[in-house]
Amino acid sequence: NFKEAQEKKTWRNAMEEEIKSIQKNDTWELASLPNGHKAIGVKWVYKAKKNAKGEIERHKARLVAKGYSQRAGIDYDEVFAPVAPLETVRLIISLAAQNKWRIHQMNIKSAFLNGDMNEEVYIEQPQGFIIKGEEDKVLRLKKVLYGLKQAPRAWNTRINKYFKEKDFIKCPYEHALYIKTQNNDILIACLYVDNLIFTGNNPSMFEKFKMEMIKEFKMTDIGLMSYYLGIEVKQDGDRIFITQESYAKEVLKKFKMDDSNPVCTPMECGTKLSNHEEGESIDPTIFKSLVGSLCYLTCTRPDILYAVGVVSRYM
Repeated sequence: NFKEAQEKKTWRNAMEEEIKSIQKNDTWELASLPNGHKAIGVKWVYKAKKNAKGEIERHKARLVAKGYSQRAGIDYDEVFAPVAPLETVRLIISLAAQNKWRIHQMNIKSAFLNGDMNEEVYIEQPQGFIIKGEEDKVLRLKKVLYGLKQAPRAWNTRINKYFKEKDFIKCPYEHALYIKTQNNDILIACLYVDNLIFTGNNPSMFEKFKMEMIKEFKMTDIGLMSYYLGIEVKQDGDRIFITQESYAKEVLKKFKMDDSNPVCTPMECGTKLSNHEEGESIDPTIFKSLVGSLCYLTCTRPDILYAVGVVSRYM
């Protein structure tokens, strides 16, 4: 929590970096709360960002609005925003492997802060950064903030507009996939909220694309795609290998099975499962969490698909 974070320099620096990023983006302005309006609360959320090996790379502090207190039709309207499913990511990796292309990755820093605010929304001043002498005032949002109901939608509208201005064509069947062609060259970009991967046959198009993106948004150039949405990617020569080894270990540890013996067959042939009505009742949340974790693991483990499908019938 904030009180604990304030005592550690790493978290204090992370909070200051977040506030600087928000102010640089001209996200809000100090104002008096008008009659009939209610200020939405904010809170700090802390996360230690880890790499594929599970090592802490950096400390991230995010200022988040308490969006659950927003009122539909007053504080927000439409909220839906598309993201690329893992099937699309796998397809791009497959396409790159077949054509011997390289896949690059970039991350948009504080992506949601780029979305424009269309509604009149006020928030409370954040803990640790309340302006002296102006304690009774609130912040009127010009741009969206993380946690707001309309944040994903506003960001998607912003990035979609940018891609169209740069002559990208949005795939009509996959709304997070954009393609740009020049003569015989092609550039494919796939977006998952603030994570961007792109591939194609012309490295010079990559460099131009990177420079334009960095100019428009605050970006982190990760280089070759290596770790994306919990999937480890190894681009070795003409081959691309994907695995979820770290994630699989996390799942085993979470459900206290990290000491279990491994087997080659996920389920015995001819196994018939049924509800055990007289059995001891269990917490259904744990079972749902387990099946959900296994479903995500099937992205790189098609060998367990059938077994996961069977147990998911009993959600």
